[in-house]
Amino acid sequence: MGRLVGVDLARALAVFGMYIVHIGPALSATSGVGTWVRYLADGHSSVLFATLAGFSLMLIAGRREPKTGLAGRQAKARIAIRAVILLALGTVLATEYGGVIILGFYGVYFLFALPLLQLSARTLAVIAAGLALVTPQLAFVLNSPLSESVRQTIDAYDPLKKLSEVGVLDLLLTGFYPTITWMSFVVAGMALARLDLSAVAVQRRLATLGAALTVGAYSMSLLLAGKDALRSRAEGGKSSAGSEEASSFGSGSFETPQSASELLSAGPHSGTTFDIIGSVGVAILVIVGATVLMDRLPRLRRLAKPVIAVGTMSLTAYVGHFLVQSMLGISAGESTQVSWAPVLMFILGASVFAALWSRIFRRGPLEYVLNAATKPAKYVR
Repeated sequence: MGRLVGVDLARALAVFGMYIVHIGPALSATSGVGTWVRYLADGHSSVLFATLAGFSLMLIAGRREPKTGLAGRQAKARIAIRAVILLALGTVLATEYGGVIILGFYGVYFLFALPLLQLSARTLAVIAAGLALVTPQLAFVLNSPLSESVRQTIDAYDPLKKLSEVGVLDLLLTGFYPTITWMSFVVAGMALARLDLSAVAVQRRLATLGAALTVGAYSMSLLLAGKDALRSRAEGGKSSAGSEEASSFGSGSFETPQSASELLSAGPHSGTTFDIIGSVGVAILVIVGATVLMDRLPRLRRLAKPVIAVGTMSLTAYVGHFLVQSMLGISAGESTQVSWAPVLMFILGASVFAALWSRIFRRGPLEYVLNAATKPAKYVR
């Protein structure tokens, strides 16, 4: 259980990181340690979230050994049902909060991951590496001919775009979490799930790999692109969640590199090869670090129970913070926000709620609904 508790802790940290991006002060309004916390949260929290989503898929499909036969078909059906529900839920939320909602993208990720569920850790790692190396350049090429008129023509025939700000083109290529580049994170998480994270030797190798990916990618980007290579899009005063042209939660449109030279940068949400590799490295370090801490420090594990509880109901915690923001009239990504108090209150509130709820129920509210909705998969033959 220590292994899974560590993953739950990492998932909670990802949720809190997204709270920081959506509710916390703009990067330009921070200083000292706060600047580092804000910078690390921007982009890296959503990447960690996506990586852990890939991990979660393997919990359904068979973590160390893939389910086959009838069990395998039922597992795929459960994932497919989850994908459709998340796509629908993401579309509904995007009508109110814009393209910053990641759930609809999750639904697409899950569908694309279905053919990969039987693969080994090594094969999945190779696929993740290949996607990281190829898809940013492919996205750049595909985005180049997409003028505003072409996008409007495509969107005019897109039923999802008529319902919300996130259409099929956004989900696949131009959105804030485009499937074409973000599948690298999901597949990397699937590969991690195939490993025995409780084994000390595996932990050491992964820690070394994570550090090498992080240092190597960011150092190479700095060398090739200069001192602004790691610049966050939040440094201009906006969080990555926001856009002046949309609602307070932002349209979440993906700013593709305008020139080939920008493909050498590695800033949060830049979607480049260096950004993907470095962000995966950070995600690996967080997951391994959380696992080691929970395995080797039982007292810390007891103290962290409320935070771990948030990780067990991350869907509820994620959706809930948008709903509470709306009720309280708190906007995301405001450059005038300078206080850390709101985000700290959200983190405390989520931890208290999760701790109390988990004392009575096994799953979070939305997790119960999602689990119940996948029950028909057992009738697959």
